[in-house]
Amino acid sequence: MTDAEVRAAIAAERSELAKLLAGLDTEQWDAPTLCAGWRAREVVAHITMAFRMSTPRFALEMLKARGSFNKMADKCARADAAALTSEELVAAVRDNIDHPWKPPGGGFAGALSHDVIHGLDITVALGLDRVVPADRMRLVLGALSPRSVNFFGVDLDGIELRADDLDFHYGSGSVLAGSAQDLLLVLCGRTLPAGSLRGDAAERFTAAG
Repeated sequence: MTDAEVRAAIAAERSELAKLLAGLDTEQWDAPTLCAGWRAREVVAHITMAFRMSTPRFALEMLKARGSFNKMADKCARADAAALTSEELVAAVRDNIDHPWKPPGGGFAGALSHDVIHGLDITVALGLDRVVPADRMRLVLGALSPRSVNFFGVDLDGIELRADDLDFHYGSGSVLAGSAQDLLLVLCGRTLPAGSLRGDAAERFTAAG
């Protein structure tokens, strides 16, 4: 797809996410997500960090974190989640649906992946029945690379991920089946709710029922 088409998909994803977030109550904003240690507030603060943070501040925060992006991102997500109201966090998504941010080396497909994955971190954990449109999910899955999968350090030796709603499979071995978006979360190292997956290895990647 062209950059323009991918950017249209990003805008649609952010627009839908903003509407969903605007409907959350206080309890949901403060509920845990699939990102360990982060509530919905921290996840949205992280999603919007690149929209709100200037280049000088980014450099300063990276210096404080001694070059560790993960440490910097965690610190900033927690600080911004405490400083911004839920309305301000929603606005940070809604007002930046066309923002041209791209993760280093990831292109616009990487930006879409970032939004989709973190959106699922919230909706799946809250039990919200949101299905990412198939065209966007295909873009995200098509952008996967061994490097991006290895980043999360998930042990998939001897396992084949096989989607039952899209033509997608990854790896080889004993079949671990589920929706494409749930399998995407497996690849990203998330622990899914019980019953999300099927296969002999399902319990390895899901919470206790």
